[in-house]
Formats: sequence, structure tokens, C-alpha cells
Amino acid sequence: MSKSVQSNSAVLVHFTLKLDDGSTAESTRNNGKPALFRLGDTSLSEGLEQHLLGLKEGDKTTFSLEPDAAFGVPSPDLIQYFSRREFIDAGEPEVGAIMLFTAMDGSEMPGVIREVNGDSITVDFNHPLAGRTVHFDVEVLEIDPALEE
Repeated sequence: MSKSVQSNSAVLVHFTLKLDDGSTAESTRNNGKPALFRLGDTSLSEGLEQHLLGLKEGDKTTFSLEPDAAFGVPSPDLIQYFSRREFIDAGEPEVGAIMLFTAMDGSEMPGVIREVNGDSITVDFNHPLAGRTVHFDVEVLEIDPALEE
């Protein structure tokens, strides 16, 4: 009896994530390095995990996730405004650049520079794919692989 993906499985997969226009946002196949995920550790959306449950090694599947089941919908609360002087050490920010910011708890989070207007810099901390429907092409390579210590 072959193993199937369970709610706490570690899963080694190849995947391609595409947008509505057919462009590839990310793919493990491009570099030949599969991704290892553990279901139930909150690193994957619940919607993505639901599509993986029950799959067996060698299974291939394609599915789409609406924004609320994938990377969420954009939140205006995650758009922040900074003074240009807060960027003195980082240099002149460019619109579209992704920069790392340190949160009050010491963790780092990426933000996209959306606008530079006079002394005001607008930074968007929403996930870059928030609000987008995404399309997955997944191949399960291994379930609960023996990990090298």
C-alpha cells in the first residue's frame, strides 16, 4: 500500500505556479530543485494543503486557487508611509524595488517600494501575489522523505 499525503506529512514536490496571463511566477522545475513542505506548519495556505491531501508519490495534479485561498487579498493596512530620512542608510529607494524591513520583534519582512513622492515613500507589505488567482501544477516526488541530518 503506497503512502498518501496526510495532514502532517512532509512532501517533496516539483511545482509551477502560474498567473492568469499564463506567465510563470515560480517553478522548482526551472532549477531542478524540488521543494520540501510540511503540511500543518502554516507555511502553506489551507487551500493549497487541501489539494495535496490524499495524493500519492508520483501523482500529478493541476488546480487553481482564488486570492482568499492562496496569498490573500491586498490589505490597505499593509501599505505604510515612511519619511525619506528613514532610508538614509539604505540609499535612494527605487519604485518596484523589494527591500527588507526589520519589524519591532526583530523579524524581517519584505516590502515593495510603490511610490517615492517628495519626502514620502510608500511601501507595500502585502504578498506580491495578494489579490491574484494562481494556478498550480504539482508533482509529488516523495512523502515523508528521510532527511539527512
